[in-house]
Amino acid sequence: MSAVTMIPTADTVPTTAPTGTTIDMLYLDEPQMIAAGVKDMESCMEVMEEVLVLVAEGDYRMAGNSANSHGAQISFPATSPFPTMPVDASDRRFMAMAAYLGGRFDTAGVKWYGSNVDNRDKGLPRSIHLIVLNDKETGAPFAIMSGNLESAYRTAAVPGAAAKKLAPVDAARLGIIGPGAMNKSALHAMTLARPSLTDIVIHGRRRSTSESFADYVRAHYPQFTTIEISDTVEGAVSDCDIVSEAVTGLVGSENYPYIDGDWIKPGAFLSLPANLRMDKDYTLSGRARLLVDAKKIYEAWAEEYPAPSHETAFGMIGLYWQDLIDDGALDESRVVNIGDVFSGKAPGREFDDQPILFSVGGMGVEDVAWGKTVYENAVQAGLGTALNLWKTPDLA
Repeated sequence: MSAVTMIPTADTVPTTAPTGTTIDMLYLDEPQMIAAGVKDMESCMEVMEEVLVLVAEGDYRMAGNSANSHGAQISFPATSPFPTMPVDASDRRFMAMAAYLGGRFDTAGVKWYGSNVDNRDKGLPRSIHLIVLNDKETGAPFAIMSGNLESAYRTAAVPGAAAKKLAPVDAARLGIIGPGAMNKSALHAMTLARPSLTDIVIHGRRRSTSESFADYVRAHYPQFTTIEISDTVEGAVSDCDIVSEAVTGLVGSENYPYIDGDWIKPGAFLSLPANLRMDKDYTLSGRARLLVDAKKIYEAWAEEYPAPSHETAFGMIGLYWQDLIDDGALDESRVVNIGDVFSGKAPGREFDDQPILFSVGGMGVEDVAWGKTVYENAVQAGLGTALNLWKTPDLA
């Protein structure tokens, strides 16, 4: 059970709208987030499907002039004359992902995190997340919460929801490319989406990380009766019904893992939330269905970063598709919002056995939705610590 510093009562639980001038907040640490259901992947997948339909319909706002920016990022130079300033390194940045989401969520919020791949040498996650939720009318914060599990689960729940609808119904073999934390939560989502999975093949840049992931599978997922480690990406793609690729690192296609379209099994579902390189000819051929979490976030990235954005900004395959659209090589109608598939406005496949390539960029609206859901669970369960911002503001 979570260690609760103070159990909120009816008088102390913050509401989304402050009464009078008093502003109270609910703080949830990681154990309290767990007790409030942040790791309930099945529920998270249902929430993410709802979110993505709202996004496809336009009932949301995010940062930037287009209201579709992934967030505001602080990055660092390769060298600096200032001795205390950090310098550029793999995954080193600070990011604020602000969003408002409508529908029943009707809440604004922000996920703020710092990231440095060297954290792993200190026993820390690569990124350390904090989430703040705010009342839409006054702007008053009503929740502050630990964000790492929230972020990991909502990230995996998005392709999990898509796989539940679009992966082969009798999927048996799962390919894992990038055996890290992101694919641990993805593994949870995919086994819920397709309980029929029995075989798993794992590819990592280091044999040791693949072996560690295999040990994790043995300990937590006994339904996998066959566990293989592949020295190649091809081995984790060929003959797999579902593939989850989650490799982060340096920008530039020479640093991205490569998947050849000829390796992809007919009808396979590929979850692609990270850096990836694929053939232009395969992309343009129509052999695979090109789905994204939200087309407009890739358009916003392409506006914010010089072309080719896939080379200079971020390695998600959806940004490569946007580069091709901007070049006039790919018809923009070929890229489809998953929310339109969920709502029935667009087909999942154009023909039987068409592979699905699903690009996942990640959006602050997802953090708002899952954060709000977990907050409501916490209030109902009496979890968290009530914090007061002020009784009366000094500078009203």
